[in-house]
Amino acid sequence: METYIRAVQFLSRVAGVFAALLIGAAVLVICDMVVERYGLNRESIWQIDVVTYCIVGATFIGSAYVLMTRGHVNVDVLPLHLGERARYWLALFTVLLAMSFCIVLFVLCTAYWYEAWSENWHSDTVWRARLWVPFASMPIGLGLLVLQYIVELLCLVTGRAPPFGLTEDRLTHS
Repeated sequence: METYIRAVQFLSRVAGVFAALLIGAAVLVICDMVVERYGLNRESIWQIDVVTYCIVGATFIGSAYVLMTRGHVNVDVLPLHLGERARYWLALFTVLLAMSFCIVLFVLCTAYWYEAWSENWHSDTVWRARLWVPFASMPIGLGLLVLQYIVELLCLVTGRAPPFGLTEDRLTHS
């Protein structure tokens, strides 16, 4: 189990770095677009598509890292006011519900990606990008997110991590 947890956390970190690189690439492409449009008076053909695909890809691919680091927006008013046992059951319910939702999304997005790949979809823009490439970020990111949710579930059930990441120190200072 430890090997699985470490492997998934490693993959989540790699995905987080890749997502950050995608955001950096989007920033560079926006800079290029500004220079080409306003400095060289050229049309932007591929830049808007690339920026959109990079940001969407970073969102999906970086989601497992965000879950691992608890970087998402978290409203913990209810868990803060619950007892230890109720907090555990609420955490278990929310992890299972979120993981189930992500599994359904993974299946649907994988089917969508496969359709784009098998039918050779292209974007409707002048650039005519092959859509299976940016669409791949959806099943990849959601697959990693499901793996990270399994880690969250294992850590919760085995007591490796407290429910909602709320340690006793945090509970007494709230």
